[in-house]
Amino acid sequence: MPRLARYAAPGTPQHIIHRGNNRAAIFARVADYRFFRECLRSACERYECSVHAYALMTNHVHVLVTPHRASSVAEMMQSIGRRYVRYFNDVHERTGTLWEGRYRATLIETDRYLFACYRYVELNAVRAGIVREPRAYAWSSHAFNAYGSNDPVVIPHERYVALGEDPEARQAAYRALFSLPLDDATIDDIRAATNKGWVLGTRTFRDSVAHRLGRRTQPVSGGRMAMKRFNSTLTPNLTGRD
Repeated sequence: MPRLARYAAPGTPQHIIHRGNNRAAIFARVADYRFFRECLRSACERYECSVHAYALMTNHVHVLVTPHRASSVAEMMQSIGRRYVRYFNDVHERTGTLWEGRYRATLIETDRYLFACYRYVELNAVRAGIVREPRAYAWSSHAFNAYGSNDPVVIPHERYVALGEDPEARQAAYRALFSLPLDDATIDDIRAATNKGWVLGTRTFRDSVAHRLGRRTQPVSGGRMAMKRFNSTLTPNLTGRD
């Protein structure tokens, strides 16, 4: 089955997951986390992406990012992947692939899911049982978003900025979002959309993306003929440019 085309939607946030090959560790020491974070920062600056949240886990990474060009995410991930693999293989005296194939990504409907994805990303270490609260995990964006700690990787989304009139008010409002855990249904929605490459949002949002980008945004039921009918309604625009 052919792979679906990548999403190319400048200005729309994406949730990205990239895993180690066979779920193997991609970080073996503190310096590895630091180097990957620097790779992320420099690639985003070069390829015009704004990172809003991230979590670097032992064998995978999560990034919530807004691209500013159609090719931004693909170029950013390619740059990080190549640079970090060279570093990791040299330092740890290994050869071969580090990543489990292509990264996985989903477009996010800002109004409904943006802050859910912020929380999903920064609560990863809590769900994994590594820490009891997100502020205790050193390798995520939570310290910046919730407490104002310095982090050159993060660029706040405009919706985050709108949480308060000054940094202290924004951080307090952001911390309040974490007072209740994410419900299981939202977690399942985020996981399914990201792992399968579908759009995370309402039907209206999904339909809008489908017609703008010329690709399916959700599974099509009813077999091959239904898929053919669905595809025939899409605008033949695979670049994401209007």
